[in-house]
Amino acid sequence: MADSGRAGTILEAVGLSKQFGALAAVNNVTLGFESGRVHAVIGPNGAGKTTFLNLLSGEMRPSAGNVRFKGQDITGAPPNRISRLGIGRSYQRTNIFLALTCLENCWIAAQSRLPSSMRFVRPAHRLTSVREQAERALATCGLAGRAGTVAAAMSYGEQRQLEIGMMLAARPQLLMLDEPLAGMGHDESLQVIDLLRRLAADHTLILIEHDMDAVFSIADRITVMVNGEVLETGSIEQIRGSPAVQEAYLGREDAE
Repeated sequence: MADSGRAGTILEAVGLSKQFGALAAVNNVTLGFESGRVHAVIGPNGAGKTTFLNLLSGEMRPSAGNVRFKGQDITGAPPNRISRLGIGRSYQRTNIFLALTCLENCWIAAQSRLPSSMRFVRPAHRLTSVREQAERALATCGLAGRAGTVAAAMSYGEQRQLEIGMMLAARPQLLMLDEPLAGMGHDESLQVIDLLRRLAADHTLILIEHDMDAVFSIADRITVMVNGEVLETGSIEQIRGSPAVQEAYLGREDAE
């Protein structure tokens, strides 16, 4: 069941496809993401979820279809341009500078939003604004007390928090998070889940996650993908009660 764009849609995929030879990793997906909502994309391994995210974020060019952000066609735009428009992206593996401190990681992300981010001689007030933005991002992701800590010395969960902090330092409107809880212990997962809930108050979130308890506790809307296609989109109650979803992914209690 496709979900077409509606009023309030901030990001929309229309007929989006990605072909790898004879394999359709994403096949004619039309899906809208509403502003200010947490929209989870779930499905079994190989369903095409990460490929779909890569198409939305500009990591891959689609074989067909288009992507619109706030009504603007961004199909095939490079990731740096999409990021500057206000879309942040995290990955299954942390994407941080391990040799730098937490503050330095967020500083780099904040500086990338300046019109002349690669000019290293600049007015002092610019440097102050960058530092303040980096410090705000660290505070939001729960790492205010770790500003001087080298990223490599942190736990995996803290590194995931730092990656989210780097996204926040770039001032995005929409965050795409690819399995943010993967590889975490119980306590670290709870911390990140709490962070995602807080972020949802001010951002649109697109979330890929295999932890169904986390998905059901955070998401406003869920899309189930199977074999590169959208099987169903709906509320938590609709997805939980869907026979098609139970058959394809969640599993029936009476099934062997």
